[in-house]
Amino acid sequence: MRKRQFLAVLAVAGLARVASGQGGPDSISAKRLRADLTFLASDSLEGRLSLQRGSEAAAQWVASEFAKAGLVPAAGDSFFQQIPLIEYRTDRSASRLIVKRGASGKTYEFPDVSGGFHDDIAISASVVFAGFGITAPELNYDDYAGIDARGKIVLIFDHEPQENDPDSIFNGQGNTRHAGAFVKALNAQKHGAAAVLMVAEPNRKHPSNQERMARIPGGEQRRRRLPSQALQDAEVRIPLLTIGETLASELISTGGKTPTGLQASIDSALKPVSFAIADSTVELRLANASRRRGVETNIIGILEGSDPALRSETIVFSAHHDHDGLHDENLYHGADDNGSGTVGVVELARAFAASPARPKRTLMFAVFAAEERGLLGSYYYAAHPLRDLKTTRAVINFDMIGRNETPSRQTDGLMEIAADTSNDLNLIGTTYSPEYREAVESQNRKVGLKLDYKWDYDSALNIFFRSDQYPFALHNIPAVWWFTGFHPDYHQTTDSVEKINFGKMAKILRLSYLSGSALADGARPPRFIANPKASAAGR
Repeated sequence: MRKRQFLAVLAVAGLARVASGQGGPDSISAKRLRADLTFLASDSLEGRLSLQRGSEAAAQWVASEFAKAGLVPAAGDSFFQQIPLIEYRTDRSASRLIVKRGASGKTYEFPDVSGGFHDDIAISASVVFAGFGITAPELNYDDYAGIDARGKIVLIFDHEPQENDPDSIFNGQGNTRHAGAFVKALNAQKHGAAAVLMVAEPNRKHPSNQERMARIPGGEQRRRRLPSQALQDAEVRIPLLTIGETLASELISTGGKTPTGLQASIDSALKPVSFAIADSTVELRLANASRRRGVETNIIGILEGSDPALRSETIVFSAHHDHDGLHDENLYHGADDNGSGTVGVVELARAFAASPARPKRTLMFAVFAAEERGLLGSYYYAAHPLRDLKTTRAVINFDMIGRNETPSRQTDGLMEIAADTSNDLNLIGTTYSPEYREAVESQNRKVGLKLDYKWDYDSALNIFFRSDQYPFALHNIPAVWWFTGFHPDYHQTTDSVEKINFGKMAKILRLSYLSGSALADGARPPRFIANPKASAAGR
């Protein structure tokens, strides 16, 4: 958006500004949250699609509010951390996978093979089956033990072993951080793989990821409408594609094995059954119909801690500002997702900055870009931190904190939703830091929200991997997603301001203020527990 245009819409938003008073948790204002979100989810910002002018306007607004609150820019003299991106559209008609055995070959195209890559590629390689594609030293488990993946295409199952076993060293009833696609692709790359083919685990008791995404109305149209994006210097530099179960069975059957039998063997003994697939070569061709470079921005400000011995340590409040944009006059306002989190971070920045009581540790307020395109802003920050990740003590991440959780097609039959959630807040990721959970619960005695941890025991919807706390958890940082839950307006044009529960939202932010203060002032910060099951058993 041109500067003059931005200043005009910013002036409109400024009409509703309310003085923040003396700061502190009681200064958090539902009226101010409503005014801010009415602007952020307005037609003027065009749905805040990454690399579009609405996203730029949102970033400028956040930076302006951080400056007015009195935060210090985290990136030198700027609140903006620039993120070089590649935007691309896969050409499905020119992309294919060919399985060759001897002189014969069989071609697979979409939907038997789905996904893309930011570069056009042509790979021909033999295939190895690598179980769930997991290397987890703290769990004494490695699917790559005994196989050579160098230069190979790796075939793996989605999710993780023993998913339905509550006694598993893995989560059992949910997911550990090893089950995410990003981690699996990075692990394959570390073992020298040229590409990854991932298939839904055959013995699952829940929908596959593709079936899950198909439950969201307009999901396939969304994937076709929105271009893919990737970091220019992405940590993962090999493609990961999803394949259908028929193709996976055909590849595995050359060794006289079946996917169901392989998963059953892993689940029963928790031992790898990986092997090289004999007499087969896969040719993988990926082409893009369009490709361009662009720059997005994380907006990051800090409030320096008051204790000389502790101010080098950081507590992070985060959210993402992007959403799904404008298409054929259909505006995706993104009021809850994630306008609510964005204005929440801004309101907390005002409340902390205006308070005469300064926390001992430094507070960071970060609003990330391109979350909807694959957590790109937070992955970029984790790879290029503006403050040392080793001294980042906790992350409070807001993503959809403005609604009451209600049943929807996405959750139907997969998660039980209470009849009344008007006072409920979900916390996701506390299994990795019971001390974080204890700190929040202690402060909640003053606030009175109903805290719910059910999403830590979800193995169907991949919740743990789907917001900006996840890249921090991969770096052993206690990081929790604060979330009021799904509803039928998720990723729809109907996610609008009039449906937000601003009183509840203000209450959540007061709890986060108190919790953040406690984490910032505590003598010992919360610990990250890499192996929660073993830690719990040892207590």
